[in-house]
Amino acid sequence: MSGFYQAPTLTVPVGPDDWIDGPEDAAVTLVEYGDFECPHCGAMEPVVREVRGTAGADLRFVYRHFPITSSHPHAEAAAEAAEAAGHRDAFWPMHDTLFAHQDALTNHDLVGYAANLGLDAERVSSELTSGTYEPEVQADFMSGVRSGVSGTPTFFINGERYDGDYDLASLQRAIRKAARLAR
Repeated sequence: MSGFYQAPTLTVPVGPDDWIDGPEDAAVTLVEYGDFECPHCGAMEPVVREVRGTAGADLRFVYRHFPITSSHPHAEAAAEAAEAAGHRDAFWPMHDTLFAHQDALTNHDLVGYAANLGLDAERVSSELTSGTYEPEVQADFMSGVRSGVSGTPTFFINGERYDGDYDLASLQRAIRKAARLAR
């Protein structure tokens, strides 16, 4: 059918390797491809937090890394620091810390955040230096590329790319609609 536009869909389904907050049987799964150094992601963080808080058990939130290193030189290391924290059951606290301190994401800063979260700072420093979690970050990035992601933040609601306005009311409306359709 000529001229028909099909919105991009999530090509890599949510699975055990994802960072997930919310019940597995939630009516709606919101996937964000984000970059910890991206100012647009930072601006959307309070919106996403509010959406997560108000949707409750209806929403499962998934965060995937999409560091745009050409314009955000610290984004890759920040994503790797989040992975390091996640392997110590502290992904979400590190996620929140990184977004709260987007202007301070050097390796020194990242190791300091790890220490503040009670993690072994020396080990996290070593893992950042050796690129221990680079393959995991790159796997997220490539899943985004395959799903048509070209910038951040990019959201998918129940596997369909969200192309609406990036404000609280619009995102809540889209999630409520997806919840109704899923029932």
